[in-house]
Amino acid sequence: MLAEGADLRTDLPAYLVWRDGEVVDRVTDATPFWREDMVGFLIGCSLTFELALMEAGVPIRHIEEGVTDPMYVTNRATRPAGALSGPLVVSMRPIPAHLVTTTVRITDRFPDVHGAPVHIGDPEALGVADLGRPDFGDPVTVGDDVPAFWACGVTTQAAVAASRLEYAITHVPGRMFVTDVPHSTYMR
Repeated sequence: MLAEGADLRTDLPAYLVWRDGEVVDRVTDATPFWREDMVGFLIGCSLTFELALMEAGVPIRHIEEGVTDPMYVTNRATRPAGALSGPLVVSMRPIPAHLVTTTVRITDRFPDVHGAPVHIGDPEALGVADLGRPDFGDPVTVGDDVPAFWACGVTTQAAVAASRLEYAITHVPGRMFVTDVPHSTYMR
């Protein structure tokens, strides 16, 4: 449904090549690094629900500021899956206090693309000491808004690093596969 006819080795803007949990290359074509024993997969992205938020009048700061959304490695462990484990990575969007309930209600309708926030409020509860220093992406102005955090697909890269996976190819954070499937397809 998402990628019929696509080539996940060439159709993303940028890739990271990993060896033993370390990034060894950043490329725009992963074909030379692909092995026959590899499997590609796609997971949802919280960017999918942003149009629905904007239609409801919720400002999306990283879009307003023309930057990549900020992402942070948290102090929360993910549930191990075989040899993979690692910390949860979250994306953050500052939300005006009077729109937090609206934001939760809207994003909860997108469970296949990260759904409702995993945390709202104090970033230190997630082990995030400074919102101005994201681990991935760019900082955004928070001001008096309430920081809201969603599970992020970059969690897979944190797992590759933490698990010291022998070999992997991932997308560069913020440079993912984009489809023409409308966001409303994922709304429940």
